[in-house]
Amino acid sequence: MSPAQEPDAVEAALREEREFVLSLGGYALELAGGVLVVNERIPVPRFNFVQYVRVHRNRQSAFLERALDHFFQRALRPSIRAERPVPDFLDATLRHLGFRPTPDPWSLLLRRRSARPRAGGARYEVRTATGDELPLLAGFWTGTTEREEFLRALTVALEHPNPGECLVPGIAIRDGVPASAALLHAHRSAVGVHGVVTQPSERGQGAATALVAGLLEDPHARDKPGPVAMWSDTPRLDRRLGDLGFEVAVRYSVYELPADAELALPSASPPAPPRWRPPRRPSPTGA
Repeated sequence: MSPAQEPDAVEAALREEREFVLSLGGYALELAGGVLVVNERIPVPRFNFVQYVRVHRNRQSAFLERALDHFFQRALRPSIRAERPVPDFLDATLRHLGFRPTPDPWSLLLRRRSARPRAGGARYEVRTATGDELPLLAGFWTGTTEREEFLRALTVALEHPNPGECLVPGIAIRDGVPASAALLHAHRSAVGVHGVVTQPSERGQGAATALVAGLLEDPHARDKPGPVAMWSDTPRLDRRLGDLGFEVAVRYSVYELPADAELALPSASPPAPPRWRPPRRPSPTGA
């Protein structure tokens, strides 16, 4: 049985992803129906999401109200993942709340341990980034607003890893210039490759493939007995990762809020006067 067919491997990969966000200063809340992954200091959907929704039709309102209230009170715009095929009632409710699915589903891919490493492009040097290079790489992953906080969290995670955890910033370089970057994160027996990003001028030339192939040969990935996971947001990336030994384990529809959406839950019904009033005491005059 391949890792993509093992439920325990999927759960281990999802746990590793949560731990990755936690390592950068976030936290997770597990509710009946789904898991909230939150990082108030880095307020972008990649670090603020409902990891999956598995909820009964008659319990979805209570779950979503509680989950969204937690995010909205903190002015966070979460994304919400639901395993495909998404139940019709859940899709309708999320759309009513203002969420819209991304054009393509997201895939969680797990790598076959028997897969042979694919040699990276000879034009790229793949190595671990140095501390002096981290400020530059932080700009690969975040915008100006979040960059300083992300860099601070990244530095703490690299210099003071918790037991059973490791974070490796990988970089692919051509002609002395960083072309692609990613973060390899290991938690217990599971490994995840996160945030693979390539400079626009280097896209389509094999920089990301060379980087991922190199990271897979890192001892922190090669020597772990658990799953090695990556996320894909396009079918094209699914195919490319297949060349590196990855298989699609689960596909999710990812719902996001438009940029102009108001961070508030819509009223369940039109405003109405209260249906119950406290009893009135009789007046002293007996009137």
